[in-house]
Amino acid sequence: MKKYKVAVVGATGAVGQEMTRIVGERNFPVSEITLVASERSKGKILKFKGENLTVENLSEFSFKGIDIVLSSPGASVSKGYVPRAVEEGAVVIDNTSAFRMDPDVPLVVPEVNPHAISKHKGIIANPNCSTIQLVAVLKPLHDAARIRRLVVSTYQSASGAGAPAMNELKEQTQSILDSAEQALPLQGKKAEAKVLPCQIAFNVFPHIDVFLENAYTKEEMKLVDETRKILEDDSIRITATAVRVPVFIGHAESVNIETEKRLTPDEAREILGKAPGVIVVDNPSANEYPVPVSSAGRDEVFVGRIRKDESIEKGLNLWVVADNLRKGAALNAVQIAEILGS
Repeated sequence: MKKYKVAVVGATGAVGQEMTRIVGERNFPVSEITLVASERSKGKILKFKGENLTVENLSEFSFKGIDIVLSSPGASVSKGYVPRAVEEGAVVIDNTSAFRMDPDVPLVVPEVNPHAISKHKGIIANPNCSTIQLVAVLKPLHDAARIRRLVVSTYQSASGAGAPAMNELKEQTQSILDSAEQALPLQGKKAEAKVLPCQIAFNVFPHIDVFLENAYTKEEMKLVDETRKILEDDSIRITATAVRVPVFIGHAESVNIETEKRLTPDEAREILGKAPGVIVVDNPSANEYPVPVSSAGRDEVFVGRIRKDESIEKGLNLWVVADNLRKGAALNAVQIAEILGS
């Protein structure tokens, strides 16, 4: 079996560390792995399969001889270095928004559109975390009944904004609990937001990424545009609201679909029960439905609360949950690499 020289760029971030861990867990055929990050992380020691590796500085790093780059350093950084890495001979699987909507760059979820990988010109884009789990569930339903309209509300964990946001959730929560005169109520207790735009502890807010001229956030429009590109259907009408919630890991989505062909909830369960990478958890009478706590550390996308939308003739409601750091980012990138190497 051929082995590959792999570089992980953004290796000290939450997703970068998860990428490195998953490469080891899945025994990807690596002959050599190099961890790369910004200058401020140069010299840090991280582990790969029990071995200590020293983080190298991206601005000084040469990609000559590197076969595959797993990249998650932030969009502006990717725009700067990725063309150089490709020019030096590497194939870059980029987890940022830098190249996702470039018509010449495949945007790939392996369970959904693996055929797109062969069209790459040195760059393959990893979709946004909320998009990945969504399209894994939508694709089999779209194939069966053709989705005409989609309404999505996301409930996204702090880890979607990186390790600093996770730390902020922990610190705010501890600070509020420590200062509380009694256990309850905690309503009205305030904590300073330094990383996120609003207090995250004991709170939710509808603001992920920047607001655009159309009053939607960039995160919401990512979901709209990326879903259409991956499903290869620009006719699907999509609207989204993205909400940050006080959860460390795991994104949830309330999904309403309107289809061209009528699907019953039982038919949808049967279809999704056969879908790759999807697990149906749908027994509300026994309190069995997907939740972030149960999805953390898991590779699959979970779907439940499958029920008829009684307000329209051909509609369904779904609840979709996944570990945003794994399937929503790092695992998806490694799965793409596995297809490249097969």
